[in-house]
Amino acid sequence: MSDAVTLIDHLVELRNRLLKAVLSVLLIFLGLAYFAQDLYALMSQPLINAMPEGAQMIATDVASPFFAPFKLTLVLSFFIAIPYVLYQVWAFVAPGLYKNEKKLVAPLMLASTFLFYAGIAFSYFVIFPLAFPFFIGVAPEGVVISTDINSYLNFVLKLFFAFGVSFQIPIAIILLCWTGFTSADSLREKRPYVIVGVFVVGMLMTPPDPISQTLLALPMWLLFELGVMIGGLYASNREDSEADEEEKRIAK
Repeated sequence: MSDAVTLIDHLVELRNRLLKAVLSVLLIFLGLAYFAQDLYALMSQPLINAMPEGAQMIATDVASPFFAPFKLTLVLSFFIAIPYVLYQVWAFVAPGLYKNEKKLVAPLMLASTFLFYAGIAFSYFVIFPLAFPFFIGVAPEGVVISTDINSYLNFVLKLFFAFGVSFQIPIAIILLCWTGFTSADSLREKRPYVIVGVFVVGMLMTPPDPISQTLLALPMWLLFELGVMIGGLYASNREDSEADEEEKRIAK
């Protein structure tokens, strides 16, 4: 009976945490909704800067001028709320973690949030200014560049998600090393395969142009190296901690 009550309590707490996370996204959305058009204008600026003089974006759907900015605002609201959402996840799982696990998970959540934002910033400030002129420059002669606002938004959000997720590589490697699933030395031995793999992932997660693929693959490779370096340190600290605990146990 007590197990059933405990399970119900956990489910209720999980529901409350999820509701708080969703509510935080909605509150941020309500605060940004007034600026939806301005946010879309800011998001489309890299493409507009690369377009030929006199060219402009178009809307092929009647409702796109209204819904596209609000769609962007909703997704942006979720991105902004990610720290609070992760806090809710942390508050739910923390009671079941050991002390050494809490010391690992909390910094990793903060680092994961920072890396996700860094991936988005990298795509906006580095990828867009390079990729859009390339796309427009390779257009056949006589082709008028007039991008649909909804298609552009979908393209941008895919890149944001791709770079935000790919920048999580160090977190994944640290967890794998810390749990003992693999080791830093083993990952270093697989470096040639990893290099090939990141370029394959870059090809699959970005538009079919060599610039976007390369600019995603190179940061993924560097983040892999960073994750291997930090993962090795975390694994060493865990082994030292376990050795100290074992010595204390024997001494007692």
